Amino acid sequence: MARRILIGIAGGSGSGKTLVARTIVRELGSNRVVIIDQDSYYRNLEDIPFRDREARNFDHPDAFDGELLKRHIRELLEGRPVEQPIYDYAEHRRLQETRHVGDHLVIVLEGILIFVDPELRSLMDIKLFIDADPDVRFIRRLRRDLVERGRSVDSVIRQYEESVRPMHLQFVDPSKRHADVIIPEGGHNKVAIDLVKTKIRELLRERGVEPVPAI
Repeated sequence: MARRILIGIAGGSGSGKTLVARTIVRELGSNRVVIIDQDSYYRNLEDIPFRDREARNFDHPDAFDGELLKRHIRELLEGRPVEQPIYDYAEHRRLQETRHVGDHLVIVLEGILIFVDPELRSLMDIKLFIDADPDVRFIRRLRRDLVERGRSVDSVIRQYEESVRPMHLQFVDPSKRHADVIIPEGGHNKVAIDLVKTKIRELLRERGVEPVPAI
């Protein structure tokens, strides 16, 4: 079996990372590509009162179980399945059930802080940073948290002011210096996406795998 490929997609919250990841899946096929979301690896906070959970800084590197994430990525790169946590964003805790992730040729890891850890970076074949204007990112985050995560408008705004923006400036934005490619406008930047697809084709051929014609 060919050595698996790890693509890291970083960028601020609401920058368009998911769209880029889904574009790669669409081009290569879901049987070849799996997306791993760093947000699934938030630390489990079920043992502390809910009010204290809400007060946590979820945009700091310490908010994630980095060791579990790295272990799972290594196992996937070696072709072994993992049980990915499922995180309840409304309750700030992990669910009892997990997501079974089997063997895939290409692993796409996306998250705001995946370039902060040098050990995790060293596992990546391609590192992409998705750049977007702050107002665009905020609007996307607000929409997502209201619709998908059961948050209130006040809580989203408060979190953005108290932790999201400061942590973006301290950790996320500086991490783009580690990227191989910085993509403005995310998945809507067709030229950059075409360059990334060309690189993926090259890596696949190096591993003795002929890419599907669609890419």
